[in-house]
Amino acid sequence: MAEPLKGNVLLVDDDPAVAKVLGALLGQAGLTVHTASNGQEALTLLGRKPIDVVVSDVRMPGMGGMELLAEVGRSWPDVPVILLTAHGTVPLAVEAMKAGAADFALKPFDREEILFSIRKALLRAQQQEGTRPLVKEASSFIGGSTAMAEVQAMLTRAASGTATVLLRGESGTGKELAAKAVHDASPRRGGPFVKLHCAALPDTLLESELFGYEKGAFTGAATRKPGRVELAHGGTLFLDEIGDITPQVQVKLLRLLQEREFERLGGTQTLKVDVRFVAATHRNLEEMVRKGEFREDLFYRLNVVPVWLPPLRGRPEDIEPLVRHFLDVHAKANGRPPFTLTQDGLEALRSQPWPGNVRQLQNFIERLVVLSDGPILTGDEVRREVARQPGIVPAAPAPTPASPFPNAPAMPAPAGGTGNEGRTLESQRKEMERQALVDALKRAGDNRTLAARLLGISRRTLYNKLEEHGLV
Repeated sequence: MAEPLKGNVLLVDDDPAVAKVLGALLGQAGLTVHTASNGQEALTLLGRKPIDVVVSDVRMPGMGGMELLAEVGRSWPDVPVILLTAHGTVPLAVEAMKAGAADFALKPFDREEILFSIRKALLRAQQQEGTRPLVKEASSFIGGSTAMAEVQAMLTRAASGTATVLLRGESGTGKELAAKAVHDASPRRGGPFVKLHCAALPDTLLESELFGYEKGAFTGAATRKPGRVELAHGGTLFLDEIGDITPQVQVKLLRLLQEREFERLGGTQTLKVDVRFVAATHRNLEEMVRKGEFREDLFYRLNVVPVWLPPLRGRPEDIEPLVRHFLDVHAKANGRPPFTLTQDGLEALRSQPWPGNVRQLQNFIERLVVLSDGPILTGDEVRREVARQPGIVPAAPAPTPASPFPNAPAMPAPAGGTGNEGRTLESQRKEMERQALVDALKRAGDNRTLAARLLGISRRTLYNKLEEHGLV
């Protein structure tokens, strides 16, 4: 028997009967269910409740499911969306997946199928928590360094062919952006660009996501479901973190790359597919091959056109254009006026090692935009925010393990006496934690998602702490 599901589901459907039946089903499975009758009501609830997954009908008056999917992706990118439709076709699935849907299910829905889809979405969201893609506005690489010019030239040359491209480099260097650049510059740009994060799912779910499944293949497989390979037919399939797949999946992936054919889980029919593969990893695959952790033949199949993305510390001349781009993007996104960065502010940014590369720089600039008092960003402001993030500067003090708020103000030193005077360490910690919550909510304009980001915690942790301190 499957474990009870845990989490908050937002069910969006304009049909009260469907909402009642499906809501009862999800509640029986252990989920906390919130309901909305239209897209606008759903957006309001998302701003107030700690929603873990959205299940929405596609066709509704006013804002439909696809429009709601786009709004959720913009404001709550960590919340997966599952779409329900009575018109389930592969073209619709392609459209939904390209738009960012976590999954889709057919009406009339099957109990096991919808619970299986929700379980997948919850698991993927939990394992990907804390990761954020580079801003969508960056449709091409920013910067004019020699290193990035070489990368762009390599990607352009690779795009014109059909050979598999393997993107290498540290986390945060823009491998997904590079994969999309290959697709957009290729003859397949009119086809789908389908992504699969290989490290986010265990074997069983990864195989079903990759190859799809037949009805009855396992508990929850109530209908035939196309996998990402099938959805990418005529386009590009991006396999992120390919170094994290197990030997069992490596065998099946090798056959797919060699023969361009596969079977759905539980099926016997061999399907041919026309797909261009782009893979990415931050791992040392050569070392993994030597240790027997990665198949040598699969490595050679993937490593046809290797492209290395340099770390940000290896192209410091790109920091200025990246910073100015992110300042513009995040000022507009947060309703702030244009920002001016002083020369000493730029030098303070250049002096940082940025181990998280472009992604870390982007997140830091967003933080600067949100927390700054005015449109002029100086070196002092940059250094102040750097000091609040121990992860950037090795010499900074580590946060207290007992608290999830690494940016909360430090405890004041006692002025004489023991400093206890009726206040225990725990009571002082709670007071500081509560104040950190209040300050973050104020700076974020009561936007809970932004407040969680400012505190460096997940939305789930934020809501738990707000409830603990009576701030809900």
